[in-house]
Amino acid sequence: MAHGVVQLTRRRFGETMRRDAWWLPPLGAFVVLSSFLVYATWAAFQNANYEYGPYLSPFYSPLLFGPSPHAWFRSAPAWLPAISPALLILPFPAGFRFTCYYYRGTYYKAFWADPPGCAVGEPRTTYRGERKLPLVIQNVHRYFLYFAIAFLFILASDAWKGYWFADASGAKHFGIGIGSLVLTMNVVLLSGYTLGCHSLRHLVGGYLDRMAGRPVRRTTYACVSCLNRGHMNWAWASLFWVAFTDVYVRLCAMGIWHDWRLV
Repeated sequence: MAHGVVQLTRRRFGETMRRDAWWLPPLGAFVVLSSFLVYATWAAFQNANYEYGPYLSPFYSPLLFGPSPHAWFRSAPAWLPAISPALLILPFPAGFRFTCYYYRGTYYKAFWADPPGCAVGEPRTTYRGERKLPLVIQNVHRYFLYFAIAFLFILASDAWKGYWFADASGAKHFGIGIGSLVLTMNVVLLSGYTLGCHSLRHLVGGYLDRMAGRPVRRTTYACVSCLNRGHMNWAWASLFWVAFTDVYVRLCAMGIWHDWRLV
């Protein structure tokens, strides 16, 4: 039986046979990620209004130097230039997100149109992959994972401190404010995102051919896999909430919002 030969031609940029609104997801990702980058950059350079009572903005945590009770050390070394504390620590969580496997696929479409969508023509005719500069840098994601896990412990400590309020004499008492819950939710969402990382899934057992006879590894792998299945949702929820947490602390410090004490 004779078969007709179908000639495949490369689609022009944006050309597609899809009839759905395929451009909405990349457009939404472009707007949200751009807004976050602009706000985070602005907040990092403010060097003000990042703490309120027992609350510390996650953009400035850990606060390494300064007279604040949240600071780890009272004075910075002489060789360190006078810069915003956020600029010392934000590159680590930013590096983890920027090289995340999920975010790569998202901003490749939204910012680079590589491709702009499935079955949609892209503005280039060659494929470079992630083996050459600058995309080869994406391979450092597995190393940023270790920093991200360490930050979870630091932020969890900040959330715990957010439940202890000082009275007029300086003595601290347990209490619950709206900010306490905001900081706690930030840790929960960041933990769901970080602990569902593809690199962590491989690290705890993804490279093994068999899980039989390794009950601890098998359970850990199952837990990470469970979080990994919702990695996209954790990624967006944690991105929004970490920015909202900074907004909450900032507006309280500026006197615009009032932190209601529930207990």
